[in-house]
Amino acid sequence: MLITFFRSIVLYIIVLIVMRLMGKREIGQLQPFELAISIMIADLASIPMTDTGIPIFNGIIPILGLLIMHLLISIINLKSSKAREIICGRPSILIYRGKINEKNLKKERFTINELEERLRGSNVVNLGDVEYAILETSGQVTVIQKPDKRNTIPKDFNIMPEYEGIPYDLIIDGKVMYDNLKAIGKNYNWLKKEIEKFNMKPEEVLVATIDGRGQIYCQKKEKGV
Repeated sequence: MLITFFRSIVLYIIVLIVMRLMGKREIGQLQPFELAISIMIADLASIPMTDTGIPIFNGIIPILGLLIMHLLISIINLKSSKAREIICGRPSILIYRGKINEKNLKKERFTINELEERLRGSNVVNLGDVEYAILETSGQVTVIQKPDKRNTIPKDFNIMPEYEGIPYDLIIDGKVMYDNLKAIGKNYNWLKKEIEKFNMKPEEVLVATIDGRGQIYCQKKEKGV
């Protein structure tokens, strides 16, 4: 039992490292070859994890082999657009200029109900509001609404918003993010004074952030949670 426990930990660490080396895409954004490799890695790891009669390296070596294959295919995709088209496929237009492309819909085995579901996932509830809908190679649907149905932006009114920058976490669950403090050119003493304005101490803070305009958001931890 103890051997199985330690083998599971080792294989988990190996799989975690391999998946991190493969990149940061979410499952819904994986290309077909990436999804296939991910499934195979999970299967290869599960066999030596439960069967102590199989040497652990019988699982680790094939996993490393799949990682090498992934890296090679990724390099080929970067170097050759033709190879990328063969390996990953091409995007397919499901709605073109407001009209559903039935031929592509049947080719991709997409039903009208599935298309409507994907549109709702993009906050579009009316088929008549769509100018283009493109099925990407990752399986996600990109939706472009008709010009008169799109959300307005400041540029439409000749308004130039102030630069907002990106927010930084200053404290998470009572722990000070010193790297972020350094990135914004501040120190702990400055942070402590700012937090005291909220009648708190840094260690009492659940989350504290600062945005590009210098505005601080702060929330106190609940007692007993």
